[in-house]
Amino acid sequence: MSNHISGWDDTIVALATPTGIGAIGVIRLSGPKAIDIANKLFPGKDLHKQKTHTIHVGFLKEDQVDLDEVVISLYKNPKSYTGEDVVEIGCHGSPYVQQQVIQACIRKGARLAKAGEFTQRAFLNGKLDLTQAEAVADIISSNTEASQRTALHNMRGGFSVVLRELRENLIQFSALIELELDFSQEDVEFADREKFHQLIDEATIVTRELLQSFQLGNVIKHGVSVAIIGKPNAGKSTLLNTLLNENRAIVSEIAGTTRDTVEEVINIDGILFRLIDTAGIREHSTDVIELIGIEKTREKIKQSDEVIYLFDVNTETVDDIAVAEKLIRETNQNFILVGNKADLLGEDKAKEKFGISEAVFISAKGLLHIDLLKEKLVNKVVQGNIHTENTIITNTRHYEALQQVGKSLTDIKNGLDNHISGDLLALDIRRCLHYISEITGDISNEHVLDYIFSKFCIGK
Repeated sequence: MSNHISGWDDTIVALATPTGIGAIGVIRLSGPKAIDIANKLFPGKDLHKQKTHTIHVGFLKEDQVDLDEVVISLYKNPKSYTGEDVVEIGCHGSPYVQQQVIQACIRKGARLAKAGEFTQRAFLNGKLDLTQAEAVADIISSNTEASQRTALHNMRGGFSVVLRELRENLIQFSALIELELDFSQEDVEFADREKFHQLIDEATIVTRELLQSFQLGNVIKHGVSVAIIGKPNAGKSTLLNTLLNENRAIVSEIAGTTRDTVEEVINIDGILFRLIDTAGIREHSTDVIELIGIEKTREKIKQSDEVIYLFDVNTETVDDIAVAEKLIRETNQNFILVGNKADLLGEDKAKEKFGISEAVFISAKGLLHIDLLKEKLVNKVVQGNIHTENTIITNTRHYEALQQVGKSLTDIKNGLDNHISGDLLALDIRRCLHYISEITGDISNEHVLDYIFSKFCIGK
């Protein structure tokens, strides 16, 4: 890929491991002078004469002053992460030592790398496309099995393969249609319209599936916010503590104990759930602080991805549940009805009393059916799709570009149906190709790249 990024010929250096005291730290150099700079600081061997993908142990020195005993890993272009000469210096994990090594590299001709610059160079050197580069950032920030698996799938090129196949097919048909334009006086058709129609239908289905996966992608990447609401003393705080397996929220028999929202995060089957314990909802409180808490609860209902309405099966009625459902539906359609303290009334009697087949009857205090509630929460948000090997979209930039791809495919299909001229059809195909290329980075501009890679950590 041709490059016009300023500073491209510079050799860059950065700490590739987290800052702070540790056993070791890794300092990464990349660029045309990487080996030369390391060689000046490593008198034990001539690194220029060593083979790529070799490791060398010795002392790092500057002006005869020992900096540290290090391990140098050598990767010569183009067989490196960035496609350039890369040297990784493994030193001891003292922040002072690490800074001494980095400053020595800078004095020998390197400059400090910008955020994401190593991966940006890998992209610009054709080592990976833009979707794979963005997946690198996703895997670094992944904090669950699901987010890690999705990022790895995309980093290996899962998303890229889908786009590449669609792009190549469109380019092939576009070339044939362009050829028809060159022979417009002859009135010939080189592109099989029926086969092209089939391709567009298949591409539309794939694009629609990718767009639909974005909702699940958001769940995997960002987690799910779940507001636990209900009347005072329904057991909301007890349920929060039970799910977390710790005493995070204050539990009391006194109505209105929870005055403010309490938020905690729990990992259930690879999905992060942000659980929000809210103030009990009742209409006739005179406590000003409690009333503020109740208003916050209403706000949380609006903002949450899911709502658990917890009710006491011993004190509440079917009419109470109907009123609560109406309140929730006004602001949020995603909710689970959970009957608490079912061990006191008896699970069978609770089910008979309320007759709500979709409700989960539990005992937050007695740990009855807590696993069943967790399973229902996961199934509600992922709908069984999380363990598939399908490509899942987690990136807003990809989603917006795919929306434009979908619109372009619709225009192409309408054009085929209406038998529009080849030149107009070619324009629609070019527009579709533009948005696909925008995702993969086959066309991009410096400002877009700077924005994308600025979200990376410095050493990556």
